[in-house]
Parts: sequence; structure tokens; C-alpha cells
Amino acid sequence: MGLRFPGGGMIMAVLIKTGVGLALFMYLISSVFYMVGLKNRGKNLLVLASASAVIGVLANMTALVVRTILSGRLPLTDGYEFILSFTFVSVLLYLMYEKMSQSKNGGAVLMFIAALLLASVFILMPNQHGTVSPLMPALKSPWLTSHVLTAVIAYSAFTLGAALALVQLMKKEKNGDFNVYRTVAGGFVMLSISIVLGGVWAEETWGTYWSWDPKETWALVTWIIYAIYLHIYRSKGWKGSNANLIALAGFILVLFTFFGVNYLLSGLHSYG
Repeated sequence: MGLRFPGGGMIMAVLIKTGVGLALFMYLISSVFYMVGLKNRGKNLLVLASASAVIGVLANMTALVVRTILSGRLPLTDGYEFILSFTFVSVLLYLMYEKMSQSKNGGAVLMFIAALLLASVFILMPNQHGTVSPLMPALKSPWLTSHVLTAVIAYSAFTLGAALALVQLMKKEKNGDFNVYRTVAGGFVMLSISIVLGGVWAEETWGTYWSWDPKETWALVTWIIYAIYLHIYRSKGWKGSNANLIALAGFILVLFTFFGVNYLLSGLHSYG
């Protein structure tokens, strides 16, 4: 059962909700600007798209900071906080990619995904903005931050990879998917680390490294799909549409691993 904080806590709850709402709006506007700007080659619209994304990620960050102050711990302990962190890191990674590659391809898709993720907060967790639940005993562990943070970064990298892969599929590009491969490879490394850390944590908490909990199982399935993608890309030279489809399939599994397990299946990970 969640805890509500009167007075200052209510103000912080309003700040969090406002920050999340503003981020959602700016991500959606940014997506539209990217889409129209790329289609019409409008440089001014693309500048506005990037600016809107920056405003959105700052609002997202503000919500996370206030949430941290409200709860007294890093915002990594429940589904609400995970989505806010997942969305923030996804957009941040995209902005870094845009800066480094000088390419705005993928912006429209990535920002639309970010908007949908934050919209799910208002749909699935409308009362969580100012509610902080006590930590379950299993979560009171030093392994929590490293395990969840690596999962957040992995999911975010897979999101960027999926956005870039979808753009290439729509444009029917046969080459140029090295950025997808590089992004997915980074996410795969972080997912591998997250799974290992989770196993160590599980052994310490429940006395077993692996219990075939639904989230563990689907995380493993996701890991296998991305391992196949990386293998065939490197050793078989299987690039282009087929490889991009596998990257998208992996991202669908990422979403199911979070939303499906949390809201459709019960298990040890259903709380986060």
C-alpha cells in the first residue's frame, strides 16, 4: 500500500505529474516536428524537433529528481519509476546519437515511443505520481541499483536500435544498419550484466541464482533473440531488412518482458 505525503509532499506530487505531463507533450510535439521536418526537409522544423526533445528530457529529469527527493531513494524501485527512468535514458541516448552522427533519422519514431511510454503511466498508474510504496524486503539490497540501472540502459539502447531499424525498414535501405548493430550490441552487454547481477542478487535473497520466474524467463528469451541477431550479423553477414526485423522482434519482447510480466503474469518480479 502506498504512502502519501501531506504538505510539501503534495507539492512535489504536483511537480512530478507536471514534469511527466510536460515531457509527454514535448516528446509528442518533437515526434511530429521530426516527421514533418524530415519529409519536407525543413531545417527549422528539425531544429524545433531537437529543441522540443531537449525540453522534454529536462522535464523528464525534473520529475525523476523530485521523485528521488520525495522517496529518499533512487527512482528505480517500482514500475512507475522504471518507466520514467527508461524513457529518460532512451531520449538521452537518442540525443547523444543525433549529436554524434549528425543524423536525425529515428527521431520521429523514438520520440513517439517515448510519448507512448509516458502515456502508459497516466493510463496504468494514474495515482502513482505522489505515492511512494515501502520497499519490499527483497528490494532492500545494494544490488538493486546496479541490477535495475543496467536493465534501464539495456532497454533504452534496444529502444534506440528499434527506432533506427524501423526507419530503415520503411525506407527500404539495404545498407547503413551498422548503427542498429552497434546500439543493440551495447544494449546486449548491459542486459547480460543485468541478468548476471540479478542472479547474484537472487542467490543472496532467495538462495538460488535462477528460479524460472516469468520475468527471468522472458529476459532470457530476449537475450537469446538479440544474441541470434548479433551472431548472424557478424558471422553470416545477414544485414538489411531481415536483421532489422529481428531487432524489432527483440524490442517487442523487451516491452512484453516489462508490461506483460507486470500486468499479465504473476511472479517474484511483478512489483517492478
